[in-house]
Amino acid sequence: MVAVVVATAVVVAAGLFFSRGPDPSDMPVGDLPGWKQTGAQDFNTPARLGQVGDVYGPDMRGYHDLEDTSGQGLYTPDSVLSVKDGKLDYYLHTKGRTPRVASIVPFGYAGQTYGRYSIRFRSDSLPGYKIAFMLWPTSDDWLEGEIDWPEGELNGKMYGVSAIKDSPLKGPDRFDPSTRYYSRTDATEWHVATTEWTPGKVKWFWDGEFVGKTTIPEGVPTTNMRLTLQAETKDGADQSSPKPETAGHLEVDWVVQYAYAP
Repeated sequence: MVAVVVATAVVVAAGLFFSRGPDPSDMPVGDLPGWKQTGAQDFNTPARLGQVGDVYGPDMRGYHDLEDTSGQGLYTPDSVLSVKDGKLDYYLHTKGRTPRVASIVPFGYAGQTYGRYSIRFRSDSLPGYKIAFMLWPTSDDWLEGEIDWPEGELNGKMYGVSAIKDSPLKGPDRFDPSTRYYSRTDATEWHVATTEWTPGKVKWFWDGEFVGKTTIPEGVPTTNMRLTLQAETKDGADQSSPKPETAGHLEVDWVVQYAYAP
């Protein structure tokens, strides 16, 4: 009887072991049904502050010496970005009364039309700072639209949104969906955020859980977009926010890109 119980336990344990899903800390490698992998970055090569562009190329260094969206932060990648322990590290902080931020283009500026994008990341709680991990037109013409996920302040939950292409030509800027749908948790632990952009539809996922989607097919972008991982000061930031003493780290473990291949 004891032998039977032990054997049964071994079989059950083996079944549980082999039925486990992939470790989320492992970067996905290879194609998926309906998707062809076109980019993968695991950040396995260390790079000190100021060396990320030298080690990973200028696109990984991203913007520099430009104001961020709110106008309060300054893109200074050489004082923000480093790679250590297999993670890209954004050290968001204030220097000389100016918040220092960074924005990278992990797979270059050429972009693609339609795709799937997954990023594993976490952040310290940093009131006054935000992220906008986005798909931006390679033409730099905002009339072609914009897709953001995850977006949000780094002391709260994330949301997804798509700027409706051509909407500024027809009145005020419009975004889809009109109601924001937020991630179940904030970003202070490790999470995987995924965007699926297909003809007439954008969907957003948080750790594989569906969060939201667009509702206006004709508003979905239809031209080449490039993935951009933007960390900046929050919308509406002023000289008092973020506070000068607020400083900490946003980390990216890996990022992957797929082309739409139905």
